[in-house]
Amino acid sequence: MSKNRSIGMVILIFIIFFVISLLTNIINAVLPQVKDSYSLTHGMAGLLPLAFFIAYGFMSIPSGMLVKVLNRKVMLAGPFALAFIAALTFGFFPKFPVYLVSLFSIGAGMAMLQVVINPVLRAAGGEEHFAANSITAQMFFSGAGYVGPQLYSYLVTNLEKPAVEHDFFISLIAKVTPGDLSWISIYWVFAVITGLMVIVLSLLKIPEIELQEDEEVGAWDVHKKMFKNKTVLLYFIGIFCYVGTESGVGNWVSEFLRVYHNVDPKTLGADIVAYVWLFFAIGCLIGIGVLKVFRSKHVLLGTTVMALISLTLGLFGPLSVAKIAFPAVGFFFSAMWPVIFSLALNSMPTEHGTFSGILCTGIAGGAIIPAIIGGMADMIGLRFGMMLLYVTLIYILSIGFWAKPLVENKTIRDND
Repeated sequence: MSKNRSIGMVILIFIIFFVISLLTNIINAVLPQVKDSYSLTHGMAGLLPLAFFIAYGFMSIPSGMLVKVLNRKVMLAGPFALAFIAALTFGFFPKFPVYLVSLFSIGAGMAMLQVVINPVLRAAGGEEHFAANSITAQMFFSGAGYVGPQLYSYLVTNLEKPAVEHDFFISLIAKVTPGDLSWISIYWVFAVITGLMVIVLSLLKIPEIELQEDEEVGAWDVHKKMFKNKTVLLYFIGIFCYVGTESGVGNWVSEFLRVYHNVDPKTLGADIVAYVWLFFAIGCLIGIGVLKVFRSKHVLLGTTVMALISLTLGLFGPLSVAKIAFPAVGFFFSAMWPVIFSLALNSMPTEHGTFSGILCTGIAGGAIIPAIIGGMADMIGLRFGMMLLYVTLIYILSIGFWAKPLVENKTIRDND
């Protein structure tokens, strides 16, 4: 592959990460309005992230096997086609059951993309640059987490103004958006974005990537054998807890601020959700340097303790404190995923491809934990429901104590 084409492919993968995040994290901002629009209880509202993230539990391992059968163009364009159809269908039929099916379909597409894009990024950017490119991709991902709520806020606040104040774009969106469901406008935008991605990916020449033997996903008997391994199970639970914690904060913070601090979810609530992701992005940058100085499991210990403190301040402090504390939680979350994932892979001598698929299945924690919080909120209140996150964070903290990777991350204090 030529140098220019390699650079172009890497940039395309970064854009894909950005779009994945847009479609994934918008649930954080729209949840309060969805709850109001369909007169949902907190428990029923918890079905939204459940419908989306449970798709990872169903699709991650099968997608890893499909990579060996289907070409890269199909595996990249296909998920966006599925997301396009799902967003478009919901735009035309904005009913709650349709929304749940749409979320599951989009989640399934994003799960397929997560499996295929990392090998493409490794091959296109070069193995020697894979770590740096992966961090850059995470930056794009968290950056979209900031842009999404801002776009949502722009759409709903302008759609709710008198028609004479609408610009061309808002006037166009208003024609297909029910007046009492302004938040649906974001899914019309997603339909356009995913449709464009299908066209672009269909026209581009996507290189076929030869996986290294250790990166290939094994058959079902290999997965069964892996699930009997204690290390695999412990790290699977770790990923389950991390994604559940991240989604638990992201999905419920805006509703929490509305319930306990009377914050408008369309303006300040959306801003705080956006700042959670902005601080997450900043944390990624700082984390690169921190991991050059400290062992990854020690970084995990420190960030988890600080996340626990920040979460406590957010849940029990006044609004002036919560506005800072919840974004701070995002800041301390930023290092957790790469650290847990790298500790996991570095703790197994073989079968890294299969192990990665199993770990990605743990993303289903983003479905289960927020749903449980919603159910608890109906019984004992949202504040105490969100205290479930103390349990998941304490498990993540424990990883820093029992992790015994075969390969430690190299720091500036190590001898060459």
